[in-house]
Amino acid sequence: MTAFDDALADDVVVRRVDRADLLDVLRIERTCFSEPWPYSAFEMFVDEPAFLVAVRGGEVLGYVVADVMPNHGNDIGHVKDLAVRPAARGNGLGRRLLVQSLTAMAIAGAAVVKLEVRVSNDPAIGLYRSLGFDPARRVPSYYGDDEDAYIMVLDVAEWQNA
Repeated sequence: MTAFDDALADDVVVRRVDRADLLDVLRIERTCFSEPWPYSAFEMFVDEPAFLVAVRGGEVLGYVVADVMPNHGNDIGHVKDLAVRPAARGNGLGRRLLVQSLTAMAIAGAAVVKLEVRVSNDPAIGLYRSLGFDPARRVPSYYGDDEDAYIMVLDVAEWQNA
C-alpha cells in the first residue's frame, strides 16, 4: 500500500467485520504488535457488534475488537484490540474506529468501557484520554515482556453527554 492520502480519508468506511476480513486483520496485528493475537482469537469475536474494520477500496486499514459483558445491570464494555496500518496512521482512523466501537457498546448496554494499554504507548494513551478514558490502575508486568499496563476506564453516560 502506498502512503495514505489525506484527500481519500473520506472514502474510508467503518463497518462490522466480516469473516473474509480476518486475514487482513491478522496481517495488521502482526505488523503492529510484538505479541500478536492468533487468528483463532479474532474468530472468537467475529460476531461482536463492536468488532469493526476501517476499509477503503476493499482494503482493511485498521480494526477495533470490543465486546460487552453482562454485569448485574451495569454491563462492561471491553476494548480488546485496536490497530491501524502504519501507512494509514495520523489521519484519525484510530479515533473513528474507537468512537464507532464505543457507540456500538453503548447501544449494546455498556455502562462503562475499559481497556488495557502499555504504559509506554503515549500515542494510544493520548487518544484514549482525549475521548474521556481515565487511568484506573497500573498493573505490573501485564505484558509478556514484563511491561506494565494501565487499565483505563470510560463512563459511557459522561462520554455521551460530552
